[in-house]
Amino acid sequence: MLSEISIHNFAIIEHLEVGFDDGLTVLTGETGAGKSIIIDAVQLLAGSRGSQEFIRHGATKAELEGMFTIEDGQHPVFNKLAEFGIEAEDGIIILRRDINASGKTTCRVNGKLVTIATLREIGSQLIDIHGQHDNQELMHERRHIRLLDQFAGRKLAVAHENYLDIFEQYGKLKRKLEASSQNEQQVAQRIDLYSFQLIEINAAELSVGEEESLEEEKLKLQHFNRLFERLNTAYESISGDGHALDWVGSAMSDLEEAASIDKDLLSHSEVVSSSFYSLQDTAHDLKSVIDRMEFDPSRLSIVEDRLALIISLKRKYGASIEDILLYRDKIADDLDQLLNRDERVEREQEKLDQLMKDLDVEANELSIIRHEAAIRLEKAIMTQLKELHMEKSTFKAQIIRKSATMFDVNGFDEVSFLISTNVGEPLKPLVRVASGGELSRIMLALKTIFSKHQGVTSIIFDEVDTGVSGRVAQAIADKIAMIAVNSQVLCISHLPQVAAMADHHFLIKKEVKGKRTTTAVEDISDLERTKELSRMLSGAEITSLTLQHADELLNMAVERKKTFR
Repeated sequence: MLSEISIHNFAIIEHLEVGFDDGLTVLTGETGAGKSIIIDAVQLLAGSRGSQEFIRHGATKAELEGMFTIEDGQHPVFNKLAEFGIEAEDGIIILRRDINASGKTTCRVNGKLVTIATLREIGSQLIDIHGQHDNQELMHERRHIRLLDQFAGRKLAVAHENYLDIFEQYGKLKRKLEASSQNEQQVAQRIDLYSFQLIEINAAELSVGEEESLEEEKLKLQHFNRLFERLNTAYESISGDGHALDWVGSAMSDLEEAASIDKDLLSHSEVVSSSFYSLQDTAHDLKSVIDRMEFDPSRLSIVEDRLALIISLKRKYGASIEDILLYRDKIADDLDQLLNRDERVEREQEKLDQLMKDLDVEANELSIIRHEAAIRLEKAIMTQLKELHMEKSTFKAQIIRKSATMFDVNGFDEVSFLISTNVGEPLKPLVRVASGGELSRIMLALKTIFSKHQGVTSIIFDEVDTGVSGRVAQAIADKIAMIAVNSQVLCISHLPQVAAMADHHFLIKKEVKGKRTTTAVEDISDLERTKELSRMLSGAEITSLTLQHADELLNMAVERKKTFR
């Protein structure tokens, strides 16, 4: 629900902070006191269009912030937040919007900067604002199918999940087939290109690690003379007359003799002895390497040409030999699919045809459940309309099939809500209902049914009771109170019957402070509430009779609400 709203420098509001509870909250006050301004602020928090005109005169920006608390961990708003990477700790969601004098708008959700479009998507999951001339969710035909599905309940939800599994398979395969049926000339060009590339890569007979080995060999060939010279010098230093081996051999003999006298010298004798034989082995190995060394100028040319080929292939097909070979495998698969595309397309088309048949079966199951739910919905709405004194009205949830081969995420049905408000008149779409009073009652009837299913945390009615009185006024008050059983409801009203049904009552007043007009909000109860209802009843002077009538209304409201909960 909407727990708190903070408004700064917005229209005639300088600074205002209001906390809300669940149930029905009614906002009343004189015309022009600023009741609708508060609703305008909530609408902007939900992503509606704003402008600099909302900024209070003399201020540089308007600041709006609303805090929502969501106790239901499965509420769809959490999926929407996750979609945009926004966390909601302890179920708290804070929407903020700043409107600057330059026209720039800054939006945040739980501190994260978002676009107005994102704010609107999240706000639509939290708030449903209905004014007499607003086009809300119930007035959009394309959304009627979702409302009917929600009303249908778990049975349809399970059937819809089964349908979506097949629909996703169908969509992927259809897109794949459409992509493969591209221009034949393009296909032929790709076949030629892939064939050439495969021949070029395969002809190179590349192997992983080859480039590193060639680089090492190239280095040896480029510095052959220097390498040969250093090895010879090292060999002579070890094996030449009077060099390392002679001296170490002499030391070995001396230490062996010394160790035969003093056993403590045995370890030193063994170290020198081991070094002598290691040097002897090394000298032998160096001699073998030197004897095998033979400079081949043509080999250097072969190595350099091979490296140049690898570099050329890397420029075309990948950063390394591994990448080139991976690319080769990929285009080999692609080429195979292109060369055998007719056979593959035929198989996939058969699979697509079967998926379409399966789709039709699942969509038909959805349609059957919807038709059953539509009958129940029509009866429920007619009951609500009768209670709102529109017993001559007729409501119909019309379900038609788009076409034999057209499917979308909802199946093949199109749903639209139709209404006839007078006997003998044809059924018409909701959007074509002309009377404001009738439209208000129809919307209340629909919301009474759908408030249990829509998942919106806060429903706001902005003077939907305009133009009604008498028994209709009381019926509207009852319906708004019934909706508040399942959803938090904020209502701006001029009807004392509606105000009497409130769980919480705020009085909106204009005040003049320092030669500036501002709006104030007062939470009223008991005697002050009786006075406000008395003012609403009389329209002018408060009398003992109007106070008595107001008291009566409040007592009646308490009794009536007991039957709703």
